[in-house]
Amino acid sequence: MIQEIQLRINLIEERKEDILLYKSAVALGIDKKEISAVKVIRKSIDARKKEIFFNYKVAVYLNEDISEKTAYAFDYKDVSKSKEVHIIGFGPAGMFAALRCIELGFKPVVLERGKKVQERRRDIRAINQEHIVNENSNYCFGEGGAGTYSDGKLYTRSLKRGDVRRIFENLVFHGATEQILVDAHPHIGTNKLPKIVENIRETILQFGGEIYFESKVTNFITKNNQLKAIQLQNGSEMTVNTVILATGHSARDIYELLHKKEIAIQAKSFAMGVRVEHPQEIIDQIQYHCKSERDELLPAAAYTLVNQINNRGVYSFCMCPGGFIVPAATAIGEVVMNGMSPSKRNNKFANSGIVVEINADEDLTKYKRFGALKGLEYQKDLEKTAFFAGGRTQTAPAQRLVDFVIGKLSTDLNDCSYQPGINSAPLHSLLPSAIGSRLRKGFVEFGKKMHGYYTNEANIIGVESRTSSPVNIPRKQDLEHPQITGLFPCGEGGGYAGGIVSAAMDGERCAEAAISKL
Repeated sequence: MIQEIQLRINLIEERKEDILLYKSAVALGIDKKEISAVKVIRKSIDARKKEIFFNYKVAVYLNEDISEKTAYAFDYKDVSKSKEVHIIGFGPAGMFAALRCIELGFKPVVLERGKKVQERRRDIRAINQEHIVNENSNYCFGEGGAGTYSDGKLYTRSLKRGDVRRIFENLVFHGATEQILVDAHPHIGTNKLPKIVENIRETILQFGGEIYFESKVTNFITKNNQLKAIQLQNGSEMTVNTVILATGHSARDIYELLHKKEIAIQAKSFAMGVRVEHPQEIIDQIQYHCKSERDELLPAAAYTLVNQINNRGVYSFCMCPGGFIVPAATAIGEVVMNGMSPSKRNNKFANSGIVVEINADEDLTKYKRFGALKGLEYQKDLEKTAFFAGGRTQTAPAQRLVDFVIGKLSTDLNDCSYQPGINSAPLHSLLPSAIGSRLRKGFVEFGKKMHGYYTNEANIIGVESRTSSPVNIPRKQDLEHPQITGLFPCGEGGGYAGGIVSAAMDGERCAEAAISKL
């Protein structure tokens, strides 16, 4: 017999050996000898009040052996001689599309503009240390996509779009820790993700898929609105039947290509703002109600903040406890912020994007002439502004938080995790008023919700501009483009995902849709 129950355990109890066994016995009113095993299903932290609790959902096995088997099996078979599905992009959407193709007996042919995950390290080092941006190999482009060198956050609200558990189990199958199956807000860590990405690549190749790196797609060849071939930067062409377009939200050249070829795309709402970085100790003290260092049993504290300011949402995005800020530019002449954390989340800083909703229909009238690319051009302009304000390198413009709100240039700045360096700049006047004014009000409101958050011990660093795609590539109910037969827009680049898990789920769905047309 197996019974599922909820347990609440305080910090003192959490230190005790076999506490889950003892608590389960008490909760069920039985002798602990009757319990053969206790399996954790879900674990979360309740820090709303001064006394902190761990909330557990557990399966209690009564006189029954625990089963180590999972309900999920990934049955990969050789597809080397099967029908082909072409996939452009090898981020989470592209990877999971490829894996799903193999499961269903079809051969994925993947084209990735960037390099293999280990080779990317040199280009990432170059942007951090030498301020050199490789437009095809950076934090956004390359094997594993933007998710590879990131926090690896696996939280998603897209629970109706697919089987979230299946994505988690597949990540575990490819080397992720089983802890992601349990944690309420699971993450893998930037130090662990590259190996998992490598393992996924090896699975695809082992079972007959093909992956071509440094293979940038530059053109789509169509006839009678049917996709016939794709052209690569080296001039070669590949004949195709179905193409899953999983190029990510930063592949601006793809949007521009579609626009030039009059293949339907449309502007969509997105968000932009800044990165804010606090000493992790401040966030810990706020969230855990402690006066000094957090308890060793507690992870680096995170936060979620949201407020409505002048009819637009202002909110935290991609919060990275115990993390660091990285340069996410994909072209020369722009400065872009992103954040990530190692698996242990043991860096001394906490950072988060704080962004303002941009309504594509109402907020971009000055960019109307760009049509569907108006949000993209607005985004470009903000990144160029940051580039010049930072000093025309990857050095980023920054300001102390309170100084930003009161409109004062910071005479000096706090220590910062951003490796290329920061430069004091008047972000309060450099940001467009639609963004800057809302951020200033938003930070004050956030300080009311989290006492101690609004402090000059925090820096804001500009700009956080790649939260999601400013362009949507439309698709029909069957996930195919409404105009071009054989084209399946997918993941964050299509405007259908917002993170690793939702992109992976959409990749699987697009694989199934593309295969149904063969």
